[in-house]
Amino acid sequence: MIYFDSAATTLQKPESVPAAVAEAIRTVTTPGRGDHAAARGAAELLLQCRTLAAEMFDVSAPDNVVLTGNATQGLNIAIKSLVEPGDTVVISGYEHNAVTRPLHAIGGGKVRVVNGRLFDREQMAEGFRRAVDGGVKAVICCHVSNVFGYALPVEEIAGICAERGVPLVVDAAQSAGILPVQVEKWGAAYVAMPGHKGLYGPQGTGLLLCGRGQRPRCILEGGTGSLSRQQDMPEELPDRLEAGTQNVHGAAGLLAGMRFVQRLGQTRIARHEARLMEQLGDGLERKGGYRVFRGGESSVLSVVPLDRPPEALADQLAARGVAVRAGLHCAPLAHRTAGTEETGTLRFSASAFNTQREVERVLALMP
Repeated sequence: MIYFDSAATTLQKPESVPAAVAEAIRTVTTPGRGDHAAARGAAELLLQCRTLAAEMFDVSAPDNVVLTGNATQGLNIAIKSLVEPGDTVVISGYEHNAVTRPLHAIGGGKVRVVNGRLFDREQMAEGFRRAVDGGVKAVICCHVSNVFGYALPVEEIAGICAERGVPLVVDAAQSAGILPVQVEKWGAAYVAMPGHKGLYGPQGTGLLLCGRGQRPRCILEGGTGSLSRQQDMPEELPDRLEAGTQNVHGAAGLLAGMRFVQRLGQTRIARHEARLMEQLGDGLERKGGYRVFRGGESSVLSVVPLDRPPEALADQLAARGVAVRAGLHCAPLAHRTAGTEETGTLRFSASAFNTQREVERVLALMP
């Protein structure tokens, strides 16, 4: 199979990832629940995972790296820690349902949506500059659109938030492991990311990176292996947000995946994936019959076939051994902003394991 659906999850993993998971299953148990070797080994494994994440993503301390099940869980914690019913929030017009649905569930407030032309970073930054004022409780934006691969001007948005004293939450689901994620430099309150996409970890893993001085809201209470006599959840991170047994085996795979990314280099990965998508976009434009959405280097390429629904073409490609995704990609707001809500798009997304030959094969199979 030729796999171009890594924006959903990376299928090909470094061999070290399943090996690390298998080793953890054999050798470690639950941290903080005993002083035996298996428990100590689990605690050390989680510390290594947090320490590497803090190093890679510019987090002030390893304890500010919280293990989650996915980016959606992290975004829910972040949003519900900052936003109350009736609050005003600013988001971009390219957000995923992992942002818009929690805001809808909170309800009662005003969501200011900053729209802008696709791939126009200056217009987007100016839109945030106009929308963010002292009455805004939080700004929430994706680093990269999961539909179009559009990298928003996060540094500029972070500067606006810092200048006006508004907390910033960043959805790094499509950028982690590919573009620089810098919690301290951005002054972000929270950054959420999955482990199973650009970090090459197993599904069921994710990270919530907490900025200095944040006191996140608990959305799950229970045992932590610490301060067991008190009934309130601990104030300290990461225990405050990690009730119950952590996914230690998943964290072992995530640690191996992050080491792979660090060893290969995020810049090298980003350039490789962008070259493949550029090659694909060039080929489709030469072929004709497609509306191709392009704007700078990206690991994602969305297209709309002019003669058939995207889903029909995705099914045809699947029958020929090519994995892509068609539809709204859990981001109807992004499609509404870009003018593709009625059709959706056919999305190609690369990983470090894709090759130019695979792109050539896909182009040969495209009608």
